[in-house]
Amino acid sequence: MANSIAITLENFQQVILEASKTKLVLVDFWAQQIPESVELRDKLAIALVDVGDTILYATVDCETQGQIAQQFGIQGLPTAILVQDGQPLDGLTGPQTDESTSEFLAKYLPKAQDVLLAQANELLAENKVAEAFPVITQAFQLDNDRADIKLVLANVYIQTGKITEAEVLLKSIKMIDQDSHYQSLMAKLELASQAADSPEIQALEQQLESDPDNVELKQKLAAQYNQVNRNDEALTILFLLVQKDGADIASKDMLLDVMKSLPEGDVLVSKYRRKLYTLMY
Repeated sequence: MANSIAITLENFQQVILEASKTKLVLVDFWAQQIPESVELRDKLAIALVDVGDTILYATVDCETQGQIAQQFGIQGLPTAILVQDGQPLDGLTGPQTDESTSEFLAKYLPKAQDVLLAQANELLAENKVAEAFPVITQAFQLDNDRADIKLVLANVYIQTGKITEAEVLLKSIKMIDQDSHYQSLMAKLELASQAADSPEIQALEQQLESDPDNVELKQKLAAQYNQVNRNDEALTILFLLVQKDGADIASKDMLLDVMKSLPEGDVLVSKYRRKLYTLMY
């Protein structure tokens, strides 16, 4: 187990006093002659195998490191003590079931939405917006009330052209959570809204009003919509063209290209796949 360490007198200060300043350290006291303590040690080792840097799992073999057990004032085994900043924070004593062990750890391990939020932020830092979309969407599905998750999702919405969705989400942010990040996103939303209605788009829309059956104009407008992430409108235009003329390969190719450009998990992809399937069968 990568995130575990056996405590000795030599590394005691490094682990208990230094490491516990930056992460939680769970110190598990055990002895081979006490089966219940070995059982707890094994349960904790398995439960903490994939927690990353959240909790450092430290074991103390009381047969060889009795002095450390005395320093902690251990009265009996099994015992596990959670340490933060060099001080006991919480602990387990006596034999434990799988349920009681999991319940104890759940209080201190990050929730699934926390892990997803961190992943989404990492992807956004690398400008991988499409990859961040399904991750932060899943976090929002798990907890749709947290402002930090809403703000990241709103950011992704803005960058993928979902202006209406971003606006609705930002309006739901409570006053107490309207920090500098929120203000920055509001500014980005305003700029995105302006860009989404460019003079080129307005000119094409006006031309189409005068010439509503012009396929070339519709394709140009769909392309402009796609460039500013107004993809629902782009797909609507292109699908209607394909629906009207099944031999219109250019419109169909454009439709498929727009769908490919959307991030994984975007509802528009499944929506228009179903529509295309209906046309084919």
